[in-house]
Formats: sequence, C-alpha cells, structure tokens
Amino acid sequence: MKQTFDVTGMTCSACSARVEKTTREVPGVAQVAVNLLKNSMEVDYDGDPATLAAVSAAVDKAGYGAIPRVGHEAGGAESGGSAVRLPLDAAQSEARAVKKRLIVSLVFTVPLFYLSMGHMFGWPLPGFFLGEQSVMSFALTQFLLLVPVLFVNFKFFRVGFKALAHRAPNMDSLIALGAAAATVYGIYALYRIAYALGAGDMHSVHAAAMDLYFESAAMILTLITLGKFFEARAKGRTTDAIASLMDLAPKTAMRIAADGTEEQIVADAVRAGDVLAVRAGEGVPVDGVIVEGSGSVDESAITGESVPADKVPGDTVTGATVNRTGYFTMRATRVGADTTLASIIRLVDDATSSKAPIEKIADKISGVFVPIVIAIALVTFAVWMFIGGTLETALAHAIAVLVISCPCALGLATPTAIMVGTGRGAKSGILIKSADALEAAHDVRTVVLDKTGTVTSGKPSVTDVIAAPGASVESLLELALSVEGRSEHPLARAVCAYAREQGAYPLIVENFEQIPGEGIVAVVDDHPACAGNLRMMEAREIAAGDLAPAAQAFADDGKTPLFFARDNLLSGIIAVADTVKPTSRNAVSELRAMGIRTVMLTGDNERTAAAIQRQVGVDEVIAGVLPDGKEREIRRLSQGGKTAMVGDGINDAPALARADIGIAIGAGTDVAIESADVVLMRSDLMDVPAAIQLSRSTMRIIKQNLFWALVYNTACIPVAAGVLAGIGVFLNPMIAAAAMSLSSIFVVSNALRLRGWKAVFKTADQPVRARFSAPTEIPDCADKEAAGVDGVSERVGGAGEQLKGAGAPGRKETAMEKTLQVEGMMCQHCVAHVKKALESMEGVEEATVDLDAKTATATLSHEVADEALRDAVVEAGYEVTGVK
Repeated sequence: MKQTFDVTGMTCSACSARVEKTTREVPGVAQVAVNLLKNSMEVDYDGDPATLAAVSAAVDKAGYGAIPRVGHEAGGAESGGSAVRLPLDAAQSEARAVKKRLIVSLVFTVPLFYLSMGHMFGWPLPGFFLGEQSVMSFALTQFLLLVPVLFVNFKFFRVGFKALAHRAPNMDSLIALGAAAATVYGIYALYRIAYALGAGDMHSVHAAAMDLYFESAAMILTLITLGKFFEARAKGRTTDAIASLMDLAPKTAMRIAADGTEEQIVADAVRAGDVLAVRAGEGVPVDGVIVEGSGSVDESAITGESVPADKVPGDTVTGATVNRTGYFTMRATRVGADTTLASIIRLVDDATSSKAPIEKIADKISGVFVPIVIAIALVTFAVWMFIGGTLETALAHAIAVLVISCPCALGLATPTAIMVGTGRGAKSGILIKSADALEAAHDVRTVVLDKTGTVTSGKPSVTDVIAAPGASVESLLELALSVEGRSEHPLARAVCAYAREQGAYPLIVENFEQIPGEGIVAVVDDHPACAGNLRMMEAREIAAGDLAPAAQAFADDGKTPLFFARDNLLSGIIAVADTVKPTSRNAVSELRAMGIRTVMLTGDNERTAAAIQRQVGVDEVIAGVLPDGKEREIRRLSQGGKTAMVGDGINDAPALARADIGIAIGAGTDVAIESADVVLMRSDLMDVPAAIQLSRSTMRIIKQNLFWALVYNTACIPVAAGVLAGIGVFLNPMIAAAAMSLSSIFVVSNALRLRGWKAVFKTADQPVRARFSAPTEIPDCADKEAAGVDGVSERVGGAGEQLKGAGAPGRKETAMEKTLQVEGMMCQHCVAHVKKALESMEGVEEATVDLDAKTATATLSHEVADEALRDAVVEAGYEVTGVK
C-alpha cells in the first residue's frame, strides 16, 4: 500500500535525504520518495498501521515531523482534489509566515545596518551615539535591534542545532552556526567594551566597537529570509497547474428533482444517478451522460482541444468542461474522486511527488555536502589563525564559508522543474504519471505505434464511392442504405451512416438474407438486389466490368470494396476502410525530424499494413502480430535504445508495460491507460512528439539548475575561505548570504520558464482536405493507374491516394466559389444545417462553413444565382447579410 506523509522541518536536500534514509530503514517500508518542494513523502509499505506509526516515530527522532495525510492512503482521495488541497494550503500558509518574518526582520535590520555602518559612509548619526561617552549605548542599541531579528528567525536555530545534535546537519545548521558565531562574537565584544571602559583603555574600546558583528548576524538572517520569501512565492507558482486544475470544477450544480423542480446544490453533494441541468455558459459539474437537449462543449481544460465538441443525447460529458451554447440535462455517472478531473489531479500530484533518477545525484551530494562544509569552515578558521590573521578575520571567513555553502539551490534544482513540467503537460492534455517517465522520454530513440485507434481512427468509414456507367451516386447510396440497413456488421453501419449523411432514404426491403462469406441478398422495391464482395458477384455472374481495376486498386490500398447490384447489373462500388487520422502523417514526420525512428505494430495483414505505411511514412511495419507478440517485439526493439509504445487497446497493455515509456491514447481502454506512463487526453498523435519535446525541455532545465548549483558552490567556497585574499578579494558574510539567496532564486526562476513551454514543430506537412466530385463515365483502361479520376472516385476524409487519369488530356476546369455571410449560427449543428442546405442545391459541388468567421463558401459546377443561395440558407433558419 501507499501512504502520503506531510513532512515538517525540511529546508534543503540534505534534510530530504536524511528523512528518506531514515524512513527506508523502518521495517515494512518498501519504497520512499521525499519531495522537498511539497514537503511531502510517498511511502510504499506492507499495509500494517504499526508501520506508519514507526515511520512517524523514526522521522521525529531524526529531527523532523511526518504526519500521515488523511484520505490519501492507497491512492484514494475523498474528493476530487481534497488530497492535494492540504499541501497547497500549507504552502500558502508558509509563504504568509515567511512574509511576516521578513517584514519584522527588515524593520529592525535596516536601522541596525544604518547605525553600524553609517560612519563608514559618512551618514549622519544622532548625537547620543557619538563620542567616547556614548560607545556603550551605541553597542547596546545594536544588540537590542538584533534581538527581534533573532527571535522571529529562531526557527533556523531550533531546526539547525536539532539536526546537528542528531548528527545530520542541514542548511539551517549552516545558517545557525554562522549567525550564532557572529552574535556570540558581538556579545564577547560588548564585554570587551565594558572592561576597557572600566580600565580607561579607550583604544581597546574603539577597536571592540568596530567589531561587533551584530549587523552581520542580522543581515545573514534577513537576507536568507528574503531569499526564502522569493523562493516561497516561486514555489507557489510551480503548483499553479494543480491549483488551476482544482479550480476548474464548478462549485455548484443544478439538480432536477423527481417532480421536475430544480434546486441548486454544492457540487460535492452530487451523487451518481442524479439528473443535472447545464445551461449555456455553465460548467459541467461531474462526469455523466446527456439525457435530453444538446450543447457545444468546450473540453480544452481536460483535453487541450480548442474546438468545442457538439454533444447530443447519449454522448458523455466530462466534469470541469464548459457548455458554450445550448441546454441539456445529464445523468451523473462519476462523482467525487471518480471523476476524470480528480483522476488528472491525482496523476499530476503523484507525478510531482515522485523522484526522477537524476535527482538521486543531488541527494547523494547533499548527504555529505553539509558536514564537509562545516569541516571546511573549521579548517578555514584554523588556517587564518595559524598564518597570523586576527580573530575577527578568521571568524569572518569561516562564517562566509558556512553561509554561502547552503545547498538550497541543489535541493530545488530537480523538483521545481519536474513540478512545472508535469503541470504544463497536464494543461496541454499530456498527463505524465511519474518523474521517471518524464526523464526517460527525453532519450527515446524508437516510437512504436499501434495501428488501429492510434494511427487510424479505429472505426471503418466510407472512403470512395464509384457509380457504374449508367447509374448515379444517389441511386447507389439509396440501394446501399436499403440493403445494408438491417445488417449489424461494422462495414454495413459505416455505409449506412455515410448514405444518411448524403441525404439518402431507404426503400422497401423484403426477403433479407445474409450469405456467410459473401454478403447480403434482398428484394428492394420489388427488384432483386445484392451487396457483398467480388465472390458474391462472380457467384451470381454479375460482371464487375470496368470497375474491376478500381476495386483491385482499393484492395491494394488496404480498403474493403463492397459491390452493389440490382437486377443482376452492377450499380457501383463503395470502398470502406479504417481511415488514417488527419495528423498521423505529420506526427511521424515530426518524430523523424527529431531523430526518432518510427515502427508500426499491427495484427492486420501485411497488405493493409503496407497501405497505411505508404500513407503515414513510418520507417518500419511489423504486421500480423498477436498481443503477446507485441510485447516480444517491444522487448526486441528496446535493445537498440529506449523505446516508447503508443497504443489504445486492451491488447496493447502488455506492450505498453514492457516499453521504456508507455503512451496511451486518452480515448483508449482503461486497461491501456493504467498500463501507460503517459496519457494523451486529445488522442492526437501530434502530442507524442510534443511529450518528448516537453521531456527534453524539462531535462535541459534540470541540467542547467544542477550545473549552476554545483559550480556556484565549487567556485564560491574557496573565495569565501579567503583563497583570493592575496589579491584583495574578500567575501563579507553579508555578501555571502545575499549570494546564497540569489542562487536559490535563480534555480526556481529558471524552472518557471517551463510555464511558457509550447511544442514547436519543424515539419510543414499539412493534411489535405479532400474534395468530392460528381461521377462520370469510366474510360476504357487496362491498369489501375487509369481506373479513376476527379469525377470517378469520391474521397472521404482524405484517406488513401487518389486514383489518376480522367477526362480530356490537358484540360483543367476552374471551379467557381461564392461566399455568404451567415448570421445566427451557434454550434456545429448549425454548421451542418447550412452545409446541407447549400449542397442540396443543383450546381453546388461542395459547401465549406466556418462557424468562427460566420461564412459559408459554396463551390459551384456552374453559375447559381446569389438569391437562390441566399434563399436556401434562409429556409434553413439563418440570415444571410451578404454574398460575394
């Protein structure tokens, strides 16, 4: 089982390393991941409650606190984000506390600095601080100004010396030692002043008054607190992605009671089975299914897709999406922690709580870094005393070494980048489940793509329609809808859906019969008809004639040609195929541009796989592979470098789990999503190169941060120790404190650059929108290259290569276009109505409707009057304000 702990007292990577080491030694604990940025710890344990108590006791003994987080054991949050709200609130509370400490520190440190350093800059001082008789009041006032600063920042001393007592020094230990040394030396100077005054030794009085070091102690604590303040603000911005996700969910919902009345309730009170009303402009409270009405739903918050999706009864809707137009009622199916949004929040939270392998480098360094720094500070002090330096000089160099070496930047280098990177990915529809996956993705050398549902749409659709000589497309679709209307076969459903879209209506069907292995026979309007494969046509001696080459060409392209005949005469061919997604080819091109090899893995036959390969351009195809064979192929391909597997089905789960990086399509099965390391919510293959780009950008930031943190300390410690004193280069403890704070701020700010990350694609390849043409007579030809042309083959969705040849050689016809300004369109249903109204007119080949621009462009085969176009749109219920 897994349990999340909120850990208190951690300030640097040395702390997190100590907590992790202590917890790992507890019997019953299998794995531990401590997150310094979130002050949390994920523990994988044996399920015994006594183990959790032992973990808390062990961490407490080590000098820190570990409190089990309620409602997050075994991954179960009580509501869609309640498990995450606690650390976010804690972070905000910490930021407010640091701000108060900073204000108090500044209020007393500024006058202390002015008083102690004013005489060096010629600043005017009150008379009662000047002169030999005022030396004691001058020194005591500085001490009194220091006391409030020590008091509000006592946390550094409490945590630092406690860690030192447990022989696990951390960043606070270094600060506490430095500030305490300066304070103790200042108090020693006070006694020197008092003794010298009693002895009348004014020379010693002035010498002691100039070496109080109270301002150094105050400046160290204030500058460190200032750095902590900026660091806390920056940390808060790293969790913006989670906070914004949590704020997406509507706070209220409109529930419809059994008697039809509506009542507004808090969203947390919604239960599965409740019927809710969602109006235009309102958010969808929970996941559910539309019961009545329709709407255009903006799903960009969940999927990253900017185009609203039209929803009708029976369609699913996701909580936190927004209904832009329309009104519908929905039945809640998943509420609370079961909603899609809650799952996304948990995934992002878990990912930011996990630890990337590269972070272990920082942990190992931090484990020994602080003790080494303390040793260097002691050696520095001893060496300066040995070579004849004054006590003040030796102490100043030792304090500078302690303060400037705090490993804050080292501990923040990786978790800040991981948190911002995973959050940015979530807002882009790319859910990365762990820091391991985010790191591994940057080094992927091969991407393996499942075909069905990944490269292709996953469901058959009509790609080509060819009417036989003497027949029309309208009569062919009418026949197809009639014959296939009673079949449950997926190909039949695809044909019927397309025919209905084109406005066909079914005829009277009798004596319907399915012939296994061939197709369907029936009587349509008292005429014998049949639909099926070429074997059926041959068995009934129906000649394919001039359509035979076209049918063969379709088969070679991986499509299924369906023949339709009436009265023993061929009416035409309709080709059906699982079409390639519009962005698949561009995604493969982009991966190739990134130096990544692509392989398509499919259980289909080699001919179909080869046809898809020609369309999308993958480097290699492995066809005829069973589910267990996919896992075996992934294992083989992984020997050549890190491999990512992209899939969506249950049969892809073993391969997704075996691959170095498993990437699941968001529309896929729950099994595939659970097995994957990355989930693409938009089901768009372009997000595969985007995810790899995000990983590369994140790793680049992490390496920059680690380089800065390590080089900074390596370079500054010798300077602080006084190695360059011979050439006049000294590092004052106050300057050291400022430099240390700036180092942490730099690391966090550098990680925050990922908030502006966007995928940049190099390839300019764009999917070609297919055109529809009216059928013409097929010329005599002997090969498939001349089997069809513009006017012979109708294309749907741009699938496949268009058949070549046609018409008179060298002749090119130019289509006329007219654009109408249309008012009143509100959603994609309106678009469909306007499109259908125009395309039903004689002379209109195609109509393209743009909802955002409020235009409809009609492509004409011959001149059509403006008034006729206007009237067609007006009759559909919309207003035309202009035609050009």
